[in-house]
Amino acid sequence: MNRAALYHRPESEYAYLYDSNTVHLRLRTGKDVKAVEVLWGDTYQVDGPRFAKEAVAMKKVAEGEDHDFWQVSVHPPYHRLKYGFRVIAEDEEVFYGDRGCYAFEEQYYSIPNFYFTLPYMHEIDAFHAPEWVKETVWYQIFPERFANGDVTNDPVGTLEWGSTDPTPHNFFGGDLQGVIDHLDYLQELGINGLYFCPIFKATSNHKYDTEDYFKVDPCFGEGALFKELVEQAHCRNMKVMIDAVFNHIGDHSPQWQDVLEKGEASQYSDWFHIHKFPVTYTETDNFEIAKDLTFDTFAFTPHMPKWNTANPKVIDYLLDIATYWIDEYDIDAWRLDVANEVDHHFWKKFHEACISRKPDFYMLGEIWHTSQPWLSGDEFTGVMNYSYCEAMIQYFNKKEISAQKMVSVLNEQLMLYRKQVNPMNLNVLDSHDTARIRWVLDGDVELEKQLFTFMMLQPGTPCIYYGTEIGMSGGPDPKNRACMIWDETKWDQDFLIFMKDLIQMRHTYQLLLADGEWQLSTIRDDLLKLCRKDHQTVLVAYFNRGNTQQLELTGEIISANGYINGKLENKGFVIVKQ
Repeated sequence: MNRAALYHRPESEYAYLYDSNTVHLRLRTGKDVKAVEVLWGDTYQVDGPRFAKEAVAMKKVAEGEDHDFWQVSVHPPYHRLKYGFRVIAEDEEVFYGDRGCYAFEEQYYSIPNFYFTLPYMHEIDAFHAPEWVKETVWYQIFPERFANGDVTNDPVGTLEWGSTDPTPHNFFGGDLQGVIDHLDYLQELGINGLYFCPIFKATSNHKYDTEDYFKVDPCFGEGALFKELVEQAHCRNMKVMIDAVFNHIGDHSPQWQDVLEKGEASQYSDWFHIHKFPVTYTETDNFEIAKDLTFDTFAFTPHMPKWNTANPKVIDYLLDIATYWIDEYDIDAWRLDVANEVDHHFWKKFHEACISRKPDFYMLGEIWHTSQPWLSGDEFTGVMNYSYCEAMIQYFNKKEISAQKMVSVLNEQLMLYRKQVNPMNLNVLDSHDTARIRWVLDGDVELEKQLFTFMMLQPGTPCIYYGTEIGMSGGPDPKNRACMIWDETKWDQDFLIFMKDLIQMRHTYQLLLADGEWQLSTIRDDLLKLCRKDHQTVLVAYFNRGNTQQLELTGEIISANGYINGKLENKGFVIVKQ
């Protein structure tokens, strides 16, 4: 047996309280393991080998490239648990517990201290997932580029809508009134969650260089207008999420300007990570990059000095912002930019402050990598699920990875987090930080349909980047931030109809797709089979990225593309309800 492949960690994604009466236990093993049992009992009812009599078979729930993952649900009556694993391979059986691996013999599995322990499982420590997130299809809006509803608040130098390519510094006059004017359009599309890039006062078109967190940027409107937007969205059963950066602030902010003026004597001198006074840097040919910085910034951008979020005054200031927008405007969620560069101590306080106002508040962290430290239940509700979605793009687009590799990656990604967490992560194929997916796919619409359908069937809350539904394209920033096209003669009408139907399918099976069992496998060549099921419904979907395949289906076809006379073409898919 490959003992080195065995892995388990109590009070983590490998052992956690799923609901008030259920504990999920997981074990990672090598590919040579044939079966696993968990031996468990109450911490205070230890009686030698009695644990062996409480053996429960574990189910293999995911297969990675090098490891398999096993899971079981147990229901300890007193919220306490001691447990160990009987691991069975062809050549060996071992007992795996808190002290490591031993031969599966009574002299070892009868010793209480050799077992893993969950001393007491407090529900307050569990990960609590807001149920409404599972029902949400998000639409990401870059406010400056969505719609110009009020020309009277246009910034100086505003260009005619869509008259030229977007740059990091030009303006087209998009505002909140423009969003209000098109809420009916979004509702008809099937959207029930609005995700806004920052709306705070700032000098840039993207607003990530915040000047005043308490004010809506005058070019977008006023606070009263945003309140009206939220109220109208809520009347349509749409949730509202706004973006904020608590990692850094813009250099036009009064706090940083005070530091520039007064240096070390400024009352804000310890609100930032300043290494030497006066604060200085050396400019380069790139406006966004400096060298010889005497203070910490976002990346090497001298115009975005980094907050010292360990400072109690900074903590109080930022938490006031967090709760202000909940109290004053009734927002439902924060999307938190550069979240991984802010200390965990601050995020725990942030979490507590937000849920004290709304117990089902959603906190989404921008993290592009493995994120367990932020997803234990006391910081974020979910993260931007780039790692998960990039694996899909790598396979479906140009088959940069094999089908089997994608299956392995997705399985391993799902095993990184508690089961409650996966439905909370935001699934995106494009965003303001990436090239538009149609551009990535070289304009291949059939492939785009296949990829979006695959994404919509995944655990995680899906998000559409503005304009993607009508076929907008564009390369990396700033090309991905073009003005929304409102001339319907320029829309990809067929794709828009497809996206409406796809979103409706997601809503129809939302709980199944959020919480149901997930099983993805390769059948042959590049033919994928995805099964999603719960106690009521089974959906089976096939995706072909190879030669035309003959399929014999049973059940009701609920969606298909490229499926003709029992044959599934390359880039085609078919979903069957059994």
